[in-house]
Amino acid sequence: MTENALTSSELERYARHIVLSEIGGPGQQKLKRARVLVIGAGGLGSPLLQYLAAAGVGVLGVVDDDTVSLSNLQRQVLHDTAAVGVPKTESAGETLRRINPHVAVEAHAMRIDAANAPELIGRYDIVADGSDNFATRYLVADQCAALERPLVTAAVGRFDGSVTVLVPFRNDADGRPNPTYRDLFPAQPPDGLLPSCAEAGIVGALTGVVGTLQAMEVIKLITGIGEPLVGRLLLYDALAARFDTISYRSAGGR
Repeated sequence: MTENALTSSELERYARHIVLSEIGGPGQQKLKRARVLVIGAGGLGSPLLQYLAAAGVGVLGVVDDDTVSLSNLQRQVLHDTAAVGVPKTESAGETLRRINPHVAVEAHAMRIDAANAPELIGRYDIVADGSDNFATRYLVADQCAALERPLVTAAVGRFDGSVTVLVPFRNDADGRPNPTYRDLFPAQPPDGLLPSCAEAGIVGALTGVVGTLQAMEVIKLITGIGEPLVGRLLLYDALAARFDTISYRSAGGR
């Protein structure tokens, strides 16, 4: 049996993927070979990590320097009451291994920063950013662009969320460079300009919707199916139950 061959147990586990012509056995093997780094094991990271584990992504890296608190549990469904006080990477690993023992979890109990980001991101094929601050989002986006790693990035607040896919090191169908994060958001907002979730509040189910959309984009990138949200920002308004899409382009491609 080759290294990436699916066992009989995996064939049964992923049967509903395998019958999809767009994924099939070859696509499931791509998922098994994939290494995905998830920034944040919180509101967005919770559904994102659980669905990637369930889908059979071979290696999941989890970056988070926080511990589980009681106020997290309203939205961070990766963790439970018994995990309060436990490092989020540890709690995440336990949950993900229960979901799928075929998936390897690599815990990085740290805050990603300029010093460790190149080496950390360089270990993985794709990055999904579920962080809760602009400084981390800009750092991760810049490093992924430099290292040529596809990035699925999302943000949430109160009742609204957004998600997009960044591959600025590739060209679009017309030969123009794909946009960067800075084409979408040119300037990093100053600290304190926007209220945090603790200050403004957030409905828990919102993170489930947006984090699951992130997981779908990661699966599309790995298997090569569909049209990832490259050059498109998907907006979700939970109160209106409405999705909108904004197209954006590289400043250098105009």
